[in-house]
Amino acid sequence: MSQFKPVEEQLAIILRGATQIETRDELKKKLERSHATGKPLRIKYGIDPTGFDVHLGHTVPLRKLRQFQELGHTAVLIMGTATAAVGDPSGRDASRQGLTTEQIEKNACTYLEQIGKVIDLTTPGRFEIRPNGDWFSKFGFPQMLRLLGQMTVQQMLERDDFSKRIKAGTAIYLHEMLYPLMQGWDSVEIQSDVELGGTEQLYNLMVGRDLQRGAGQAAQICFTMPILRGLDGEKKMGKSLNNYIGLNEPPKEKFGKTMKIPDTLMSEWYTLLTDRNPEETKALIASNPNEAKKALGAEIVRFYHGDEAAVMVREDWKKQFECKGDPDHIDEVTIPASKLKDGQMLAVDLIAESKLTPSKSEAKRKIKEGAFNYGPDRTAVADDKATVAVTDGLVIRLGRKIFRVRLG
Repeated sequence: MSQFKPVEEQLAIILRGATQIETRDELKKKLERSHATGKPLRIKYGIDPTGFDVHLGHTVPLRKLRQFQELGHTAVLIMGTATAAVGDPSGRDASRQGLTTEQIEKNACTYLEQIGKVIDLTTPGRFEIRPNGDWFSKFGFPQMLRLLGQMTVQQMLERDDFSKRIKAGTAIYLHEMLYPLMQGWDSVEIQSDVELGGTEQLYNLMVGRDLQRGAGQAAQICFTMPILRGLDGEKKMGKSLNNYIGLNEPPKEKFGKTMKIPDTLMSEWYTLLTDRNPEETKALIASNPNEAKKALGAEIVRFYHGDEAAVMVREDWKKQFECKGDPDHIDEVTIPASKLKDGQMLAVDLIAESKLTPSKSEAKRKIKEGAFNYGPDRTAVADDKATVAVTDGLVIRLGRKIFRVRLG
């Protein structure tokens, strides 16, 4: 008896949320062959460690990778220790600066820790981690020439990213043209059956198919997922736009940020970030958008922090914003007693010292907007030159942020 679910059941799970598959018929045949032989498919996903934070946008293909794992297939995670030094031009209208070896190695460690919250990196046989520096560091000049000889300049310039830059008169550097070939060669090295990526990655994924054929391998299936829109409901989720939710953020922050998203984004987020039944979520969104958003936030928290954290954030939200009280779980911040003068502190300094805002100028702006209050009576401060009597245990609030002050 096969260890895998029937092929049609697998497809029903796998195809949810997919944008484009090259091709569906080939994917079905691969699954049928896998089902008949009992041999798992090798599902490739590559990520370049270009920063410290993994956010929910990154998790869309990672969640799909997890689904393949749960169906019995092998996740092959390509850690782009070589490609990160080149910089992926996909979706870029300007050259992307590569990173140093030291930066890449440091980022790779933090990435794995965060990725492990989404996919199974502990069960033997369910995953492989393959740094592509392992093979590219051994590439000699003759090998690189052979790789470059498998694609023409005309083919490379056909991709949208480069054609747009040519029209705009923006520079294209030769090393950027290496990137699709390097990503494609990764597929040859690991003998990928399916490669996952965002919609902007389709060109690179298709290069992998061509290189595999050239190497005498069966061509991989190119499987693309939508680009997750960020908190603004318009642009791609990203740290530079500050419209993201990071995997390392605490439960309260994840939930609070989810509650800020426009209603139009909920269906997309439910599909790409949860396993909830589509018909149920559609009905909930239509009948009670606010309740649907709370359920969405709780689902996101549950996935990364567990059931208890999901229940806690919903209870705290209800107490703070629906019952106008303070939550039971309040984060604490320590203020050195030496910074007080006769037990008093400028409200601006208190806000900045508590990290409620990134700067004093921002603290002043928030005070003028009427966003700051403190104490059990929620005493409002409207003057940016006002002082606050600071005692141990004082609760301070700025919008949805709330801290309990501890004197050090």
